[in-house]
Amino acid sequence: MATATKTATKSELTSGADILVQSLVNHGVETIFAYPGGCSMPLHQALTRVGDKLRTILPRHEQGGAFAAQGLARSTGKVGVVMATSGPGATNLVTAIADAKLDSIPLVCITGQVPTKVIGTDAFQETPMVEVCRGITKHHYLVTDVNDVARVMKEAFLIASTGRPGPVLVDMPKDVQLGKCVPDYDCDLNLPGYDPTPPLAPAEQIKQVAAAIKLAKKPVIYAGGGIIIGEASAELRELVEKTGIPITTTVMGLGTYPGTDELSLDMLGMHGSVYANYAVDEADLLIALGVRFDDRVTGKVDAFCKHGKIVHIDIDAAELNKNKPAHIPVRGDIKHALTELNKIVEAPEIGDWVAKCKDWKAEHPFKYDESYPGITQQHAIKTLWEQTAKLDPVITVGVGQHQMWAAQFYKFDKPRTWLSSSGLGTMGFGLPAAMGVQAAFPDRLVIDIDGDGSFQMNIQELSTMVCEKLPVKVLLLNNQHLGMVVQWEDRFMSGNRAHTYLGPIDKPEWKGEGDGIGELDQANRYADFVAIAKGYGCGAAFVDKKEDLEAAIQEMIAYDGPYILDVVVPYQEHVLPMIPGGMTVKDIITE
Repeated sequence: MATATKTATKSELTSGADILVQSLVNHGVETIFAYPGGCSMPLHQALTRVGDKLRTILPRHEQGGAFAAQGLARSTGKVGVVMATSGPGATNLVTAIADAKLDSIPLVCITGQVPTKVIGTDAFQETPMVEVCRGITKHHYLVTDVNDVARVMKEAFLIASTGRPGPVLVDMPKDVQLGKCVPDYDCDLNLPGYDPTPPLAPAEQIKQVAAAIKLAKKPVIYAGGGIIIGEASAELRELVEKTGIPITTTVMGLGTYPGTDELSLDMLGMHGSVYANYAVDEADLLIALGVRFDDRVTGKVDAFCKHGKIVHIDIDAAELNKNKPAHIPVRGDIKHALTELNKIVEAPEIGDWVAKCKDWKAEHPFKYDESYPGITQQHAIKTLWEQTAKLDPVITVGVGQHQMWAAQFYKFDKPRTWLSSSGLGTMGFGLPAAMGVQAAFPDRLVIDIDGDGSFQMNIQELSTMVCEKLPVKVLLLNNQHLGMVVQWEDRFMSGNRAHTYLGPIDKPEWKGEGDGIGELDQANRYADFVAIAKGYGCGAAFVDKKEDLEAAIQEMIAYDGPYILDVVVPYQEHVLPMIPGGMTVKDIITE
């Protein structure tokens, strides 16, 4: 929870812009990602007046700044802050705001706005941001009185960081920024109906959960991002240790439980493990913790865990019984609920069930063609994991095939070390998110595993990383295609290519022909990412031979600064297993 630091109340008249910036300092914000413009200039001038109390990082695109703020928030648990000007600057934040809403990420998004007297006149660079963002924020403000600025900022941080976290928009007209008042940073809040205190699960319901576990013969724990948000990974691990129950996670929950442990069933769902999906299908008790039964997990909802009882614990009452009815729905803070459950839970007798899950795990591992003479995406990610796991890196990803392969082949043992745009699935997330992580942890190894399609959506942030000395490393899995869409074309559309090749239209791959590799030299591939990276001032290298990959990765890690390793991979690879959308585990594709 964000808590305001006590500051001496200024008795002199202070501008709205200075009040807002001082509020950021009061709430412990150390870094803001901000891109200036006409209607936010007073705010930027105020940022220059707080000295080294607050670092302002200039992204090269507002969306990049917002995803960087997310990277900081996701990796630290603190509120991320981004600022943009009115009109196009503000609307460039929208995708990242929606992304934060779906993944429950605490953000405060500050936008400049045209002066109050011209709001509604279609003034230059005016957009009605509150209306635009009404459905994709946890809360939103249009500040029309300078006397409200300190209170609004105090409320914004509280709302963003408490309960189920999310993004809060603060829209600041230019005249409010320039207006003056005597600020009261310790003012009372005006939040009727909002209770920031985490709800505590009733003791009687915790007893019911413990009783259900004791009676279960085939239980499975299904853990999601709520465990990470609720800082409950230690309690989850204690529950597994005390009960011996196999555990699977959502893509948001990776790292909540060690992926290298024998009881880990890895990720479930559309591209999850065979063994996780089999286990959930046969479970007689599914213990769902901090999850929302997303369609990418459940497939056909009616058939998901059809024969088992469901316990669902979540902080948000709206998620209980929303997608999948629960036999024991429990609203409560997940850390408190697991703490209380661990006090009374008894291990069920499930030796045969655990043995069966381990057999499935041995029979159906994540696999790929290891005899392929070149570098496959899976091999590159597995090699990266082998070489970096002990270095305690933070891994970000873009969206697409590489994202799913990273979830499968990079084993995460700690929370907040895996950052993925999961609910919205936003291409272009990986690079700026890594930038935000690196700003929060300047001495830590931060790696963006990306695809060439996703990477190019925010490639301009290479400039920010160089200028701000943020030494992010990029493992670029370059297949010259929009790989996940290609996979769906191959599986469900007879291989007809519909604008999924990223190269020149005179190449055979544009028609779905050719091997996608071409001559294995840098000059024959489009784009030349090594040249682009070096043009920005990054280190960069090109690798196309399996025997050269390990050394290339070591060179990337050792480089003093941001670095892009352009790895040649084939476009014909498919992410498997795969349960087609809306189908069941019975329809799982493994070959």
